[in-house]
Amino acid sequence: MDLGGSILISMPGMGDPRFEKSVILICAHSPEGAMGLIINKPSTELSFSGLLEHLEIPRAPQGRDIRVHLGGPVERGRGFVLHSGDYHAQGGTMEVAGGYGMTATLDILQALALGAGPRDALLALGYAGWGPGQLESEIARNDWLTATPAQDLIFGAQDSTKWGAALRGMGIDPLTLSPTSGRA
Repeated sequence: MDLGGSILISMPGMGDPRFEKSVILICAHSPEGAMGLIINKPSTELSFSGLLEHLEIPRAPQGRDIRVHLGGPVERGRGFVLHSGDYHAQGGTMEVAGGYGMTATLDILQALALGAGPRDALLALGYAGWGPGQLESEIARNDWLTATPAQDLIFGAQDSTKWGAALRGMGIDPLTLSPTSGRA
């Protein structure tokens, strides 16, 4: 089962505090492992304008501002722009199932700084990664729920409400979830 383009919603009993109440868009999934970006944990240390300044990318008056997120614990110094599928950088954009793209080149930052680029975008610092079979084991252990995301969940919802909104989108009231799981 390919989970690319799906979201992972962390369960309350998740033992890893880095993923507590996380919503992750899976960007790639294969027998070799999986890679995803947390879409609901905003960075408190870095703004998009601060990043542009640090990278010495000039910003036009009509330049856009996008949210900066903590994308996961792996390679936290590396940035990934998750965006709508209406943008493609030559040799630098990975298509993500569901009509999304992920670009990790400076081209997209320069385009956004000029007021161009994709319709919807968010920047993630770092990513979440799993080795072969690891994600499947975590799902079987009830660490994660999987769902097909609504586009407005990925880019539109407030970060603080995405976890609850993702659960409600599955018909689950977040208040009814227990931190312990059982087997029938």
